[in-house]
Amino acid sequence: MSEFTLIIGNKNNSTWSLRGYLALKHAGVDFEEILVSLRPILDREKLDRLTPAGKVPTLLHGDHYIWDSLAIGEYLNDLYPEKLFWPDDINIRAHARCVSAEMHSGFAALRSSMPMACLSIFEKPQIEGELKKDIDRITQIWSECRNKYAAQGPYLFGTYSIADMMFSPIVFRFLSYQIELPEILKNYSKVMVDHPGVKAWLDGADPNDAAEPDARI
Repeated sequence: MSEFTLIIGNKNNSTWSLRGYLALKHAGVDFEEILVSLRPILDREKLDRLTPAGKVPTLLHGDHYIWDSLAIGEYLNDLYPEKLFWPDDINIRAHARCVSAEMHSGFAALRSSMPMACLSIFEKPQIEGELKKDIDRITQIWSECRNKYAAQGPYLFGTYSIADMMFSPIVFRFLSYQIELPEILKNYSKVMVDHPGVKAWLDGADPNDAAEPDARI
């Protein structure tokens, strides 16, 4: 029996579950998965029975529940500091934490207008208003990071970190909705899609799961 259990939603469209899953993959630990159906019908009874907050992802470790994607990443970073979930340099680490927190709490228009469906391609939406502001801000963040830290590796802050985990659903949203990106960000997106943890996630995704607005459930 594995030491860790991760309670997740449908892999094709549960963005928060993806982030928690990637954190566990980065830790390199064995873990069991419990899938709770979110689409097309939410299995609320099962979700409430398994998780204290009624949300996915929830990490179960012994008697401890951790029910937020960013908190899961931080918890695993505390357990396995040698895995370097954050950049080693204090100033770069602060930058990475800032953009991760911004992703964690923001971009409501993008979440609503461009729900994630990893295996699907959709018609490009009208890029205007708040949606345009969200897309412009994300591409600004990505471009700044890639231009500033490119010499240290192919990820946002050079080496793979929680920041990449937090933005991983955006990679799929941009691909699915055919958002045009500059070459440097196309390259970053390809690096993310090719990441072993992301590939493992996609292997378990069901294309029949419908895309719905992002929700923290």
